[in-house]
Amino acid sequence: MPVRAEPTAIPGCTLVHLDRHADARGDFVKGFAASAYAAMGCDPTVAEVYWSTSRRATIRGMHFQVPPHAHAKTVCVVRGSVHDVVIDLRVASPAFRRHVTVPLNAARPAALHVPLGCAHGFQALEDDTLVAYLVGTEHDPGADTGVRWDSIGVDWPLPDPIVSERDAAFVALDDFASPFTGPVPA
Repeated sequence: MPVRAEPTAIPGCTLVHLDRHADARGDFVKGFAASAYAAMGCDPTVAEVYWSTSRRATIRGMHFQVPPHAHAKTVCVVRGSVHDVVIDLRVASPAFRRHVTVPLNAARPAALHVPLGCAHGFQALEDDTLVAYLVGTEHDPGADTGVRWDSIGVDWPLPDPIVSERDAAFVALDDFASPFTGPVPA
């Protein structure tokens, strides 16, 4: 899996540029290979795979699971495009409470590896945007939570976002007491 890894300002959060192979039939992209992700220093554990389809302007986030069910995740856009956002919730991280934004779209295949202890979300920039998620632990409703999307200092690109009641009800970042207090892997 020839890829180019690009670190972000959040330790362990890595943008992985994927190769697209095209011919008369269409195209082919390998989005994940455990050995390649491990070689880049990303957690290659995958316990579940799921996807979401979103309308233009939809914001999903900022989601994570708390310990002991916390997980790393890798996301990629299969159709459409998003303004992807990761915020570091790890108390010992030099990027604690800071965020990065990454444009992801199906036309330029890439995956974003989100390390354990970070919240993830995005705004769909096109109708019918399809995002795939590979997560390192199984979903646990009691551990699944988030911080409010409008409390983290992100300039979301589209006005009048569509946000679920659940996401709108999350605690603001300033009121969030992080359970991610352990060391941050190098």
